[in-house]
Amino acid sequence: MMEREEFSELAEVHHRELLVYARALTREDATSRDIVQDSFVAAWHNKDKFDITKDFATWMRGIVRNKWRDSLRKNKRLVPLEDEILETIDAEMGDWQTARSDGGPSVFMKLEQCLAKLPVSMLEAVKSFYYEGNSSDEVASILNVGSSTVRKRLERARSGLKECLNK
Repeated sequence: MMEREEFSELAEVHHRELLVYARALTREDATSRDIVQDSFVAAWHNKDKFDITKDFATWMRGIVRNKWRDSLRKNKRLVPLEDEILETIDAEMGDWQTARSDGGPSVFMKLEQCLAKLPVSMLEAVKSFYYEGNSSDEVASILNVGSSTVRKRLERARSGLKECLNK
């Protein structure tokens, strides 16, 4: 049986990855946060059913996936993903989590390190566009630059991040 402290540690380790997974499923930040929170609550209530010989991350992805399906049934404006896309997302998340558990830094830790190496102007554009969900015109307005400048900064940032992550 899993104790509170052990569950808390596992939740902390896997929280960010589950948010990314839920975001890939929902394509909405608020909905993905709600689904992950509901999933951890469900997991805690069902912790006695968890087989400790199994992978916690895989179990949690299953719960997140089920909560996402529940949200699809309740909210008809949400669009379900095709099975092939869902399988691809599951496989990629599993690969990331396996790489992390093998002792290498998680892709998220590497991404944070790479983001820290970007020039401030590119980092501001990335955060505003990708993290805050602003359009390129909105980012241009926020940063007081032209839309073409924002697009170029994002292009250069993506290129730099790709290069950094591949090292």
